[in-house]
Amino acid sequence: MWQSAAFFLIAGLAEIGGGYLVWQWLKSGYSLSYGIAGFILLSLYGVIPTFQEANFGRVYAAYGGIFVVMSVLWGYGIDNIKPDLWDITGAIIVIIGVSLMMWAPR
Repeated sequence: MWQSAAFFLIAGLAEIGGGYLVWQWLKSGYSLSYGIAGFILLSLYGVIPTFQEANFGRVYAAYGGIFVVMSVLWGYGIDNIKPDLWDITGAIIVIIGVSLMMWAPR
């Protein structure tokens, strides 16, 4: 479980970080190097999930939930957007669902 969780964290940082760099390049006028770095991170995001033991559909569904939570945390930590009660409640619901999908005994 811990190795799987680490892959989720690493992939989440690659996906959100890559998307953020591309966003900064296109929306905020940062240099092309931000876009290139973003595309590299997004490419790594495409590879990292292949290290998970579960099947493709389950892994990608769970990644979606993990990214919801990580995006809220990213907004708070990087963009200083404090999550409200609904952000926190939604993130808790999502993380419970993801945990059931990935790690419930089968």
